[in-house]
Formats: sequence, C-alpha cells, structure tokens
Amino acid sequence: MKAGAAKAAAVRWIAEHAGRDQGFRGAYFSGSILGLADEEELPAASDVDVVVVIEGGEPPLKPGKFLYDGALIEGTYLSASQLATAEQVLGSYHLAGSFRRDTIISDPTGELRRLQQEVAARFAERTWVRRRCGEARGRIESWLQALDPSAPPHDLFTSWLFATGVTTHVLLVAALRNPTVRLRYLAARDALTVYGRDGIYEQLLELLGCAGWSPERTRGHLRELARTFDAAAAAGRTPFFFSSDISPASRPIAIDGSEALIRAGNHREAVFWIGATFARCHKILAADAPELGERLAPAFQSLVEDLGVAEWSAMSRRVEAVLGFLPVLWETAEAIMDAHPEITGE
Repeated sequence: MKAGAAKAAAVRWIAEHAGRDQGFRGAYFSGSILGLADEEELPAASDVDVVVVIEGGEPPLKPGKFLYDGALIEGTYLSASQLATAEQVLGSYHLAGSFRRDTIISDPTGELRRLQQEVAARFAERTWVRRRCGEARGRIESWLQALDPSAPPHDLFTSWLFATGVTTHVLLVAALRNPTVRLRYLAARDALTVYGRDGIYEQLLELLGCAGWSPERTRGHLRELARTFDAAAAAGRTPFFFSSDISPASRPIAIDGSEALIRAGNHREAVFWIGATFARCHKILAADAPELGERLAPAFQSLVEDLGVAEWSAMSRRVEAVLGFLPVLWETAEAIMDAHPEITGE
C-alpha cells in the first residue's frame, strides 16, 4: 500500500469514527509516516500513527493498532491540556516533531493549526532542541534510578530496556530526527554516521548488551519470540496500553519486521524490539495464562541472559555503566547540534 493511500484510510477513520466522539478537538499524524512521500510504498512492518486530541484530563486507553480499509493504523488519544501552549510542545521530545510540519488531519477549532505554525517556526532553535535532549536524558536517569528489583522479571526487564534505549533518543532529537520506537537503534546509527560519530554507536550496543551478537543468535531468539507471541496473542484478555502490539494484526511488525532487519544485516538493531515484545508477551501471559507463561519462560530467560542482565547485580552494573556514559552522550548530542545546518541560536 502506498503511504498516501494509508494516510487516506486514517483520514476516513477519523471522519467516520473518532471525529464523532464527544470532546473531540482534532487529530494529526505522527511517527514514521511523516517521513514518507505519498507515492512511496508503506513498509509492511510499518503502521500509520494517528493522534486524536480530546478534551479533559487523563485520556482513555488508546485504540492501539487495528486494520481499517486495508491500512494498519495505530490510534492514540492525547489530552488537549498537553497541547496548551507552544512552549509546552516545543519542550517535549515526543510531541514537538509532529508539529514541525503540517500533519493535521482535523482541526475543528483552528487551535491545532495555530499551534503547529508557532512550533514549526521555533522547532530548530537550539534552546528548544537542547531542552528536548535534556528531557530525554532526564528520562534515562529517572527511569534507571527507579528500577525495582522486586518487580516481576518481565516488568523489571521492560523498565531497564526502555530506559537504556532512550540513549538513542537523545541523539535523534539532537539531529532533529524522529525519536522512533521500534527502529531507534537503526535510526541512531544512521544519524551518528552522518555526523561522523560512528564510534559512539558500538558503545550504545554494548550498553544494550548485543554488540557481539551474530545474526544466528538474534534469529534464534526471534524464533522463540514468535512462539511466545502467538501464544500471548491468543490468550490475551486483560487490557494493557500495548495490547494491540501483541495481536495477529501486529505480527507483521513484531515478527516479520524483525526478520527483515536480520536479513538486511541489521540483526543487532532488531534486538531492542525483540526484547520489548518478549517482555510484553510475558506480562500478558502472567495476567491471562500464567501456566502457559511458565512453560514459555525459559526462552525469555535465555534472551535476558544473553543480554547480560539476568541477575539484579548484573543489571545494576549495567545501570551504572549507562549513567556513567551520559556525559559522553551529552557531548555527542552537543556536537551534533553544533554541526546541524538547520539549528539556529547559541
């Protein structure tokens, strides 16, 4: 499917469904679809991210991934209070990129377009770029320092994994690139290459624990993940914010997309999402099929052992290594900002 056709399907979903909800304030595109021209083919392992803005405080559980008119759409709800001012958006590394250009699908009050124009005009000012990088760095520190060794293994691993993975986001934000989720390591590698900082990338992989992995090792863990994924997708009943990521509709992303990375020689870049998906599957199984989860647990444990964080003592040492790496990470981000032709100001 062409990217333009997939976006058109998302527009129809907004008009026919989300746009009729009480409190609807607008909608816009987000994520990797922003980097594709309408005539480009949407990769099979990609979806169309759509953010629906609603009135009120805490937004409801997101719709997640679903098929609509042949397109895989991921819908997310966002409270309008999070878009109250341009400064609020400019300082948020997850929000600002969607307003860098006109991504608006629906704007009944005109507020989104006014916001988008102001954010776009100031997006590349160094003050705001640095602030967004700082937000990502602060997230690494706070998440790692809050790790709870008494948490269930899948939850502890998830917390460590995502905190460690935000190291890539600091660099992507500095390079004015989308802080993508699944492909964060691949995107960070590309950004570092562009700015002549290739050596840093190996350090990122060492902190993740897969710098020395072979394609065969990664593919072996993917095969085990596929078994666990299918079991969790069939058993899942309890709603989690990520539930739609573990479903038949999402299998092309989680499993086929990881296999495509391995075939392309990006086996180490596939590890982050393999790990994240493995842990999420076990959270579902712990809630809805605990006996099955116990039978499948050795495969997940093998992955965690291969990453070198199976014991709390080992994970603690890795946490200290990540925290100790932050000054180097920040210096690299500053160097990228210095070299970026679009970033303005001191």
